[in-house]
Parts: sequence; C-alpha cells; structure tokens
Amino acid sequence: MGGYLLVPILIFGFFIALMFVFIVKQQTAAVIERFGRYQSIRNSGIQFKIPVIDRIAGRINLKIQQLDVIVETKTKDDVFVRLKISVQYQVIKDKVYDAFYKLENPHDQITSYVFDVVRAEVPKMKLDDVFERKDDIAIAVKKELNEAMINYGFDIIKTLVTDIDPDMQVKAAMNRINAAEREKVAAEYEAEAERIKIVAKARAEAESKRLQGQGIADQRREIARGLEESVEVLNNVGINSQEASALIVVTQHYDTLQSIGEETNSNLILLPNSPQAGSNMLNDMIASFVASNKIGEEMKKTNAAKGIGRKKNPPPTDGGFE
Repeated sequence: MGGYLLVPILIFGFFIALMFVFIVKQQTAAVIERFGRYQSIRNSGIQFKIPVIDRIAGRINLKIQQLDVIVETKTKDDVFVRLKISVQYQVIKDKVYDAFYKLENPHDQITSYVFDVVRAEVPKMKLDDVFERKDDIAIAVKKELNEAMINYGFDIIKTLVTDIDPDMQVKAAMNRINAAEREKVAAEYEAEAERIKIVAKARAEAESKRLQGQGIADQRREIARGLEESVEVLNNVGINSQEASALIVVTQHYDTLQSIGEETNSNLILLPNSPQAGSNMLNDMIASFVASNKIGEEMKKTNAAKGIGRKKNPPPTDGGFE
C-alpha cells in the first residue's frame, strides 16, 4: 500500500513545486507583482515566487528589435513620396520598470515620433535632395527618438531610411529624364568618334594627295631631265635644237600611242587622215615645244636677274681667249 501512495504524493509535490518555481529565458526579464503591486524584476534563470500571492505580470524582451514605419509626405517641389524608416531599439536593462509600466504600446509611440520628424524634415527638401540626404533624415529621426524614448526605458540603436518611393508618374518622368540624359551622352560620344574618324580620314587623304603630287612632280622632273639629255646627244651628232626637239616630240608621240594600245583592250586608235594631218600635228608639237623653251629661257633670265642659279666662271685672260 505504501508504494501505491508514494506515486500520488510525488505527483502532488511536483505540481506544488511548479507553483513556487518558474524559468526566465535568456535576454528576457519578468515583472513580478504581489497582490497587484510591483514587487521585483527577475532576470534569466530559475526563479521562485509565492503561489497565489505573487504573479508574473509580464515579460520584457531585452533583445534588439526593429520597427518599420512607412511615412507618406510631400517634398518642397510638391512631389508626394513614401519613405520607409527602420528603427532599431532595445529596452534598457536597468529601466525595465519604466518600459513595462510607462508605455502601454511602445510601437505606437515610436511610430508617432517618426511621423512627426519625417513630416517636419522632408517638406524642406526637394525630391533629389531627399535621395541625397537620406542619412540626414535618419540622424534627425534617431536624435528625436532618443530624447523622447529614453524616459520610457528604451534606447534607439539606429535608424535607417531603407526605401524612398515617389509617385508612379514621378518615377516614370525621372526614368525618362535619365534615359534622355544617357542618350544625349551616347550621342555625344558617337559624334566625337565620328569626328575623329573623319579627321583621321581627311589627314590620310591629304597625306596621300601630297605624296601623289610629290611623285608626279618627281616624275615630270625626270622626264624633263631625260628630254634635255636627249637634245644634248642629238646636238652632239650635228642635229640642231629645233630638229632634235621635233624628233623627240614625234618619238614621244608614237611611244604614247604604243603604250595606249598595250594597256587597253581596244586595238583601234583614231588619227587624223587628211594629207596635211601629220605635218600639222608635227608643226603644232614643235610650236608647243618652242613656246615651252621660250618660257624656260625667260624664267632662267628672271632667276639670273634675282641672283638665282648663277654659276661662278673663271676670270678671262687678257685677250679673252686661252
């Protein structure tokens, strides 16, 4: 019989112990009241209370908590904007009594202060300034909250402006402005690149023309030098200058005709067929060459008068002949 009675006694004793003992979790504080009045604050671990007389009035979370507040307000340039303010706060361990008894709903109190500060600061700024100075808004909110909530046992750890959301039409306009600005910059870069290509092409063409002109000038100089040497050779064999010039012109003419026939696909060349055609052509060539010689002589005289191209001759002997 004694064994059967022991089990109920142990069970009854266990329930009695539960009435005296309670557990407080880590980062939590329990508020104990005795006959409805504040008695003590119990921290984490195993705690004792008197059944019926003492009761747990509530538990306070000592961890850092976050409250997100969304505020809609108007900027200085009359743009409605929604701001999301994240407030990180914590109950001060030494002021659990104030946090529990002075405020019935701390979330509502924090939200009210956030609304008050944001709606006082943002209307002073333009929309672009709100984006650029969001840290200033967060600092102003934190300062106001700290001064107000410290009296209620709360410490404001940090405040952040986590989102700025203008009206949909305003965002669409901002996106269009941004896109237009980027297109403008892209067009400027493309125009600059095109200008660089045009300048480089123009410089290349100018250099090509310069080299081509220099080549043509060198070619003509060599041709003139060759003709001059040919005239000198013919003069040395007793042919006077006019006849030598006519012979060279005719030779050059037929060389030209032969070159045309070799470098083209046509084997037909049209020439004057009148009896006087050959004689007229030769006379015209001679006249042209004589005119060229006269021009050359005049240029030499002009250069000699200016002191260009003078040759130093040895002084003559007394009789003028050696």
